Amino acid sequence: MTVDQMASTTPATTDSHASRTKNTPTAVALHILTRYPMVWVALALAIAARIAYDGFLDPQNLRNILSQNAPLALIAIGMTFVMITGSFDLSVGSIFAAGAVVFASFDGKLSADLALLIAVAAGAAAGLLNGILITKVNINAFVATLGTAAAITGAATIYSGQQALLIKSMSFGVVGSNLIAGIPIPVWIALVAFVVAGFLLSRTVYGRAVYAVGGNDEAARLSGMRVGLIRASTFVMVGALSGLAGVLLASQIGTAQPDFGASMALDAIAVVIIGGTSLLGGEGSIGRTFTGLLILAIINNLFQSLAFDPALQQMIKGFIVVAAVGLDSWARSRR
Repeated sequence: MTVDQMASTTPATTDSHASRTKNTPTAVALHILTRYPMVWVALALAIAARIAYDGFLDPQNLRNILSQNAPLALIAIGMTFVMITGSFDLSVGSIFAAGAVVFASFDGKLSADLALLIAVAAGAAAGLLNGILITKVNINAFVATLGTAAAITGAATIYSGQQALLIKSMSFGVVGSNLIAGIPIPVWIALVAFVVAGFLLSRTVYGRAVYAVGGNDEAARLSGMRVGLIRASTFVMVGALSGLAGVLLASQIGTAQPDFGASMALDAIAVVIIGGTSLLGGEGSIGRTFTGLLILAIINNLFQSLAFDPALQQMIKGFIVVAAVGLDSWARSRR
């Protein structure tokens, strides 16, 4: 064989070998693992929960899991947009509680539909305030949202008269307790929110702008994008969704009080981070947030079913969060 013949056949042989290597079961499994690490974590947790708790797959238990986590799902969806732009919002827990208080305060005074719209509008207004402080006044997001969180909680406490508000009207409990096709209304609302948000983020010009701002806001600005407006809009979105989440919880349990959202902000951020959205911005998806929500929901349900000590719950949950983020970082490096 001549040198030219060897040269012409060697690349083909090499490419064939590389193709066979890529198609081996081990290579395929590694590709799937590195591409969708959190999906496998959720699957492993579901299997572990089924082994540890016989009633995990009971339809009623699954409905409870979905219904209980619907408010958190809404906040996490909004937080995904905020974090993809490279920011975060610590006031969502306070907005969540304020939305519940505003909704419950109109029981017996207005229709439930109008009360819901007012609560959502109040949440959007709080989000707009955050957006203005961060994009126009140029206050750091951590400082701005921490400050507005305290202010909103104080305002909600004064508005409620420093007491829990009870919901007595049947109409105010419909959105939180009624079923459609055997599925609670809050679950339907969360599912619709996931679909709409996923489409908005992955299939629209606005979604591409959100990624661009988070990836490099200076480059986005030079390309003509209104960076401040785009970033502020994500705070309005998470504010409105947080207000709606508060309405769902108040309707579910029949009461509202200003300290409802003590851990909601950290839980929402944890869901988004566990799902794989980057803390640095520019990367993430609604699908990832959905996976992160499943992971946290399964963990919480398992702990509650087995009556784990609260301190032990916090310790294990913290370990799982760190492990999940570490696995995702490893997957990113492999990719």
